Amino acid sequence: MRNITFAATCSVLCSTAHKTDAATGEHGDLLDLIALNRGLDRLRDVLIEARCFLALPRPALKADNFQRHAPVPTGSLESARRLFAMSQPISGTIAEVYLRKRGITVLHGTSALRFHPRCYYRPHAGAQTGTWPALIAAVTDLTGKITGAHRTYLDPSGAGKAPVETPRRAMGQLLGNGVRFGVAGDVMAAGEGIETMLSLRSVVPFLPMVAALSASHLAALLFPPGLRRLYVARDNDPAGGAAMTALTSKAQAAGIRLRALSPRLGDFNDDLQHPGLDELRAALRVQLAPEDVTRFMAIENGTGMGR
Repeated sequence: MRNITFAATCSVLCSTAHKTDAATGEHGDLLDLIALNRGLDRLRDVLIEARCFLALPRPALKADNFQRHAPVPTGSLESARRLFAMSQPISGTIAEVYLRKRGITVLHGTSALRFHPRCYYRPHAGAQTGTWPALIAAVTDLTGKITGAHRTYLDPSGAGKAPVETPRRAMGQLLGNGVRFGVAGDVMAAGEGIETMLSLRSVVPFLPMVAALSASHLAALLFPPGLRRLYVARDNDPAGGAAMTALTSKAQAAGIRLRALSPRLGDFNDDLQHPGLDELRAALRVQLAPEDVTRFMAIENGTGMGR
């Protein structure tokens, strides 16, 4: 075979031999066939497989390209940023199905959430690596810079979490940071879990929020400048109580008024799923400051008055 470039070969593959399946109507080129046969979803992986199939030599890599794509330590900040970058918006994915099955339907303003169809999962060091669909959340600091990523591994049906030992994992720099929905001003809500805060948004969709991902990280949350009132969506357990106590002391020292939002059950997602949206709305209405009810709460017909 002539010594042609890999890019030129792939161009030929993409522009010739288009096929159509008479039974399904699906169509594509040889690269599509390779992707389907090998179960690949990234173009880079498909091209590598095509090069091996055609017995082409490995293309020379420039030093700057090598540095740009060099491997990074598992669990590092750069690894978290790469994972989020290679994920896709949640609309129409298993991640959206999962959230809706948990009663979470208010999904506007959730650009911090993405979906990865085959996210690596290793039970423990030395174990074989597998893949599962995953809800990916960007952890950011007060400036909006990504400092980490959180993974919720999902069952392929979207009916629940993946049947693995630890379906929730985080990496990167988490302390003081969180998964943010909206830009905080003078009022903000904070809590532990992503689903807890998304459940709260079903009632107060215009209130800026942050999920700290655990009780200990909630206690260490950094406050944005200009914050005057902080709602804490606490979980009904000892860890949630300890986080509430720690945040109360920090808020008082910073001159911030703190108000607790307490669920009837274990957390606000439990309340959203079981008593339901109407009862959750009624319970939160009496816990919010009156001016924040008008400012942030969605009215019963599904619209809102946020400003």
